[in-house]
Amino acid sequence: MILRLLSVELLKIRRKMIWFLIVLGPLGVIGLQAVNFGVRYDYLVGKVYADDLWGGLINNVSNLMVPTLFIGIAIIASMAAGIEHQTNAWKQTLALPVTRGQVFTAKFLLSAVLLLVSSVLTALGTVLLGRILGFVSPVPYGDIAIAAFYPYLAVMPFLALQTWLSVIMANQALPLTAGILGMIFSMFSYRFEDWIPWKWPLLINAAGEPLYSVAAGLALGAIVWLLGCFHFTRKDVR
Repeated sequence: MILRLLSVELLKIRRKMIWFLIVLGPLGVIGLQAVNFGVRYDYLVGKVYADDLWGGLINNVSNLMVPTLFIGIAIIASMAAGIEHQTNAWKQTLALPVTRGQVFTAKFLLSAVLLLVSSVLTALGTVLLGRILGFVSPVPYGDIAIAAFYPYLAVMPFLALQTWLSVIMANQALPLTAGILGMIFSMFSYRFEDWIPWKWPLLINAAGEPLYSVAAGLALGAIVWLLGCFHFTRKDVR
């Protein structure tokens, strides 16, 4: 049933601007790094990252990707839930032979799938940009995958939270504001303690193990998702 609901949600956004935004995020991140390396090529390639060109590119892409994830989550979740809010279709949706928890989960999975597409495009864009810049083989596909998908997994608590806020609030100003604040916090989160969730997508912790940040993100994400489901099943959504 969840997969069927997800397919319905995908049909709802078939002709929406949301697909443009899914491509725009990775395109912006890779495009900015193309400009960065293009303008400062001799300095970055010849001096700063001479010993590890791919590592330098991956690090630069990651630094832009994390705040982009936060604002992207807010926009995606808002647009996914906005379909029902704008058309006053919540009663029709909830009148279907499905539970409210399944509806909430379908909205969450829709945002997760869309965000995953952006992460895949970012990884592919990183490989392509490195090739264009003339970086030699072997391409560090493993490091690129870690940089693209570990932050995606670590940011799950915020994806669940934004889905929760966007679904229960007809006015999307507060959910979008929360997303903007999350983006701002993420840019300074390297200074935070390891237990603060905004730091987890950076994959930085005292143990030096990115998987710890991923595990924490998945665990808290599951908790927030459960709380969101519980609240949504008991709230009168118009």
